[in-house]
Amino acid sequence: MCSATVMAKEPDGPPSSRLTRLRKLAGLGAQLGSDAIARGVKRLAGSDSSAIGKGTAEKLVETLGDLKGAAMKLGQVASMDPDLFPPEVRAVLARLQNEAPPMSFDRVAAVLEEELGGSPDELFAEFSREPMAAASLGQVHRARLRDGRDVVVKVQYPGIDQALRSDIDNLGLVVKTMARAHRALDGRQYFHELAEELAHELDYSREGRLAREFARASAGLPDIVVPEIIDERTSTRVLTMQHIPGQTLRTFLTSHPDNAERLRVSGLLIRAIHGAFLVDGTVHADPHPGNFMVMPDGRLGVLDFGSVKRFSREFFEGHRDVFRIVLEQKPIDSLALVRRVGFTVDLPDDEARALLGELLHIAGRALRTDDYDYAHDTMAPDSRKLVAGHAAQFLKIRPPAEGVMFVRAFGGLQQNLRLLGARGDFRPFYRSLLPLLA
Repeated sequence: MCSATVMAKEPDGPPSSRLTRLRKLAGLGAQLGSDAIARGVKRLAGSDSSAIGKGTAEKLVETLGDLKGAAMKLGQVASMDPDLFPPEVRAVLARLQNEAPPMSFDRVAAVLEEELGGSPDELFAEFSREPMAAASLGQVHRARLRDGRDVVVKVQYPGIDQALRSDIDNLGLVVKTMARAHRALDGRQYFHELAEELAHELDYSREGRLAREFARASAGLPDIVVPEIIDERTSTRVLTMQHIPGQTLRTFLTSHPDNAERLRVSGLLIRAIHGAFLVDGTVHADPHPGNFMVMPDGRLGVLDFGSVKRFSREFFEGHRDVFRIVLEQKPIDSLALVRRVGFTVDLPDDEARALLGELLHIAGRALRTDDYDYAHDTMAPDSRKLVAGHAAQFLKIRPPAEGVMFVRAFGGLQQNLRLLGARGDFRPFYRSLLPLLA
């Protein structure tokens, strides 16, 4: 049997060859395009407002769930944006956050044997045969240690390393083509940053270390809970951690909490994402709704630390100072700010300062009132409209490569706040973090 055939698909694993994955995505793209055109005609006739239908969304979930890897992660990102799809389509896409097709228990047991040297029964007092969640790189099982502690065990899919690298190579070709087409479209530094971070997520031992770093940075926030990592049951492809009880954000919302409770949980999210960053520049950069647990005691559990980012000192300290200045309602020199944190600006100062000031004004709406309604928030679409309307100028304002993960983290926070849809005064949540700057 040739090596290409062997590498194409591990047992219970996703297809890993570049050609196979590209072919599946091309077929999916054709279906999405056909549906979008058909529904565009209906929109012109005033009978439909959705870019794709529920049936096509089901196909999207099925294909990306089978592919897993970076392809599925892109689907997760799309499912979080309330401006891309109507609620019924987003509800289908949301399954990509933790409901991918699982691998068999026999394969789970084989990975545990390969990584930890024992069967599930030998390594744990109890181990659930059915996964509680299945995501882009691995699936999660409930278990119990011999000392009685309840844990969850994340087991990596076989072949996912090659599948992820194939996705990265395929996307890399697109990025290189765009860079050759026009210098202003050269996004290679941002792609390399994102690709490197994605590749790091394959190392679960590293994820365990990042979880401990995030816990240390969040130590001053007793309402934020980070699970303990069980080192003796953790390896490159297996991660065992304390079980955090509670409801994910989406499940929490199905209980129809009142505005006061949604506002309280929104404050916890703000503290979870901003808190560690303000302490030492550490941020959780994969903030989809499945990674946060509203616990029975009212605290917020934070999960999945494969994409925790530590920013450079210049980037971190610059944003810390901005945080303080905004809360103190002092004027900001937006151009000096972006240059300080590593942006390159190839526009006349007055022009750049005006555009950046307008963008910051949009982004700061919730901090200028005691009655902000996230259920009707338009900061993201208004920012996109501004950038699209001045695309040529904004292409000459280029953030540093690490800015990719910053946008991923804080953009995800804003999407989660929109998902919760609370109304009220959000400023006290930010002010509560000021002691961390001392």
